[in-house]
Amino acid sequence: MILFNLKEKECDISMYDKITEKDIKRMQEEIEYRKLVVRKKAIEDVQEARAHGDLSENFEYKAAKQFKNQNDSRIRYLEKMIKTAKIISEDSNADEVGLNKLVTVYVPEDDAEETFKIVTTVRADSLKALISIDSPLGKALLNHKVGDKVSVTVNENYSYDVIIRNIEEVQDDGTDPLRRF
Repeated sequence: MILFNLKEKECDISMYDKITEKDIKRMQEEIEYRKLVVRKKAIEDVQEARAHGDLSENFEYKAAKQFKNQNDSRIRYLEKMIKTAKIISEDSNADEVGLNKLVTVYVPEDDAEETFKIVTTVRADSLKALISIDSPLGKALLNHKVGDKVSVTVNENYSYDVIIRNIEEVQDDGTDPLRRF
């Protein structure tokens, strides 16, 4: 969300995604692939389906058009993401929670231990244990060390504590997918 105040010419960019140089490189590679390979195939599919006759009852034409439009939409989304995102560093101290680190925490409230990877906002997927640095848990844990007890504020009515049990450096091998939209 971008808030503009036209009178004062101010812009609040606090809601932009935070991404790394590697994320930008992946996005640029996807854009190039979509423009050079996927778009070409999509246009060919639309032309072939159009040649089949009456467009009002041509399901193949509608499906091909929809696929072409989805591809173009993804390209626009990635280009806008690159243009508007805030670039952040992946660097953090070896003994602190930071980007691309595998973190194991103990949740006393649930008497459970959880392990997840801290990632940028464009790679977050809580179902795959990829936690964003902008999530309540990610924000709370950043820059803390093993043994630290950290309070995670979910909203004004609920918070919980976690204890950091392990921090492991992992390589960003590019297998964490970029979110769709």
